[in-house]
Amino acid sequence: MSDRTTPPHTTYTTRWRVRTYELDVNGHVNNAVYLNYAEQVATEHAEGAGFGRAWTLKQGGGWVVRRHEVHYHRPAVYGDELELTTRVELLKGARGVRHTSIVRVGDQAPVADVQTEWVWVNRDGRPARVPVDLVAYFQATG
Repeated sequence: MSDRTTPPHTTYTTRWRVRTYELDVNGHVNNAVYLNYAEQVATEHAEGAGFGRAWTLKQGGGWVVRRHEVHYHRPAVYGDELELTTRVELLKGARGVRHTSIVRVGDQAPVADVQTEWVWVNRDGRPARVPVDLVAYFQATG
């Protein structure tokens, strides 16, 4: 789901089905589950790009979430197949920002959009600059 101005490797897309344990009492995906979705798709993207857990540990730091903003469009229900696309929008200083869109595959209806601000922290838990090789990878033009 990239465009001409977005390097293709800055975006990652996957699909999965809604499971029963993700539902609230109304039979919809629970609001908090969308945050799990956004974190899972971000993790898959980072792992696939070579910047996952093993790489992070070698750097002596890690990511923590500073803020999530969720815009709900319509509910997802048990059995819906969802397409999740995450895109790295910013890596600067100690910050990283990702946008995750969640769409119902059957009718391409938007379900939710999640904007997540991450902060890179060192071993002491203090904000630190994002490692340069990670920044270079996501700023590369193709």
